[in-house]
Amino acid sequence: MSFSAHLESVVSQVDGALACSVMGFDGIAVETHQAAAAGDLELANVWVEYANLLNQAKAAAEQLKTGAVTELSINSEKVVTLMRMVTPEYFLVLALKPEGNYGKGRYVLRVTAPKVKAEL
Repeated sequence: MSFSAHLESVVSQVDGALACSVMGFDGIAVETHQAAAAGDLELANVWVEYANLLNQAKAAAEQLKTGAVTELSINSEKVVTLMRMVTPEYFLVLALKPEGNYGKGRYVLRVTAPKVKAEL
C-alpha cells in the first residue's frame, strides 16, 4: 500500500478530517492527502512550523528524561492538529475541524503509523 493510500484512508475514516501527511523534521511533506473540506487553509505552512514544535518537544523530553514523545496535539480556533511519531525522522500529521472526531483521529494515527513505517 502506498503512502497516498494510507493517508487517504486516515482522512476517510475520521469525521472532520481535513488533511493528513507524512512529514520529515525538515518540514518537507513526503506525501499529503487533503480533503475537499480543507478549503483555503494553507496547512503546509502551518505544518512546517508545527514540525519545529514537535522537534522542540522531543528535545525537551530527552533532556528531562521523560521518555520519547509519541504524540503531540495543537488545538487552535480553526484547526485541531495531531502529530504522531513514525520514526525518529518522520511523523504523521492530521488536521481536523474543531468539531472533528479527535479520539478517532488519535486511534487511526496510532494504527496507521506502523503501516507507514513499513513503507519507509
